[in-house]
Amino acid sequence: MELHQLRYVLAVAETQNFTRAAEQCYVVQSALSHQIKHLENELGVKLFARTSRRVELTEAGRAFLPGARACLEAAERAAADAAAADGRIRGRLTIGVIPTVGAIHMPSVLRDFHLAYPEVRITLHEASSDTLIAAIDDGKVDVALLGLPESDPARRVRTRELARDRHVAVMSTAHRLADRTSLHLSELMGETFADFPAGSPGRAQTDLAFENARLQRTVAFEAADPALVVGLIEQNLAIALLPSVVAPVRSDLARIPLVDGPTRIEYLAWSLFNPSPAAAAFIEVVAAAMPPTPTPTPDDAQAEESPLSVSSSRSR
Repeated sequence: MELHQLRYVLAVAETQNFTRAAEQCYVVQSALSHQIKHLENELGVKLFARTSRRVELTEAGRAFLPGARACLEAAERAAADAAAADGRIRGRLTIGVIPTVGAIHMPSVLRDFHLAYPEVRITLHEASSDTLIAAIDDGKVDVALLGLPESDPARRVRTRELARDRHVAVMSTAHRLADRTSLHLSELMGETFADFPAGSPGRAQTDLAFENARLQRTVAFEAADPALVVGLIEQNLAIALLPSVVAPVRSDLARIPLVDGPTRIEYLAWSLFNPSPAAAAFIEVVAAAMPPTPTPTPDDAQAEESPLSVSSSRSR
């Protein structure tokens, strides 16, 4: 069994097409098909059911896939560790990111990382914070940018706090409260809200704030895409509470500070267990991109730990 055979199997499973899989692997289709047939003969099972129009994994193929993927990942990690021991950083880096990152300018950080470590292959994966935490725990994502409520920090991963941000009320300038300089949550009772899906970390920040204030609200519109939430606001169909760094600054929208609104914390997160050399290098690049932490004075002796300090959280 050869590593390239495993790569071919994964490519066919992903594309469900031998021609596209061959293109993805930079080989001719006949060579890819021959190698997969040779592997099937060695295993004594059929990995794929083939017709003139469709390619599907067999039951044996589905059982083979997780181990094949783990084997390739282990081989890539071994090569990356060996290169790192020789002073080179290489391999694959999967970065998870929420849609509302504000602590860093992600394209600039990726540029700096690529210039410093050109041999690392970068993959971006956008998802919610809870999905990304689970993906780190499962080994599917190396590092991730998260946004979580102040009262519910990340667990099962190591984290570095990047920024804290207060939510603002965002509404159309045609809204009756648009000319206010500040608001309390109680003044928003009776309003129609747009928010992220129930149960998501982006939604939890606002839900917790209203729950702690013993207030109820009506969320008529749920959307995972922040742009859709903003679109509903600009049509004066709803209002929303959004982190100030992601709330758009526009002439047709009002951004009003909240006296008792929620706080969101952005984290860089990575695995509790042995992060890859590429992940460790990315953590350093992100740290370098952050504004410098002011030098503490004697009066700050009892101050909180630096926002860039690393913390480890235990599983629930």
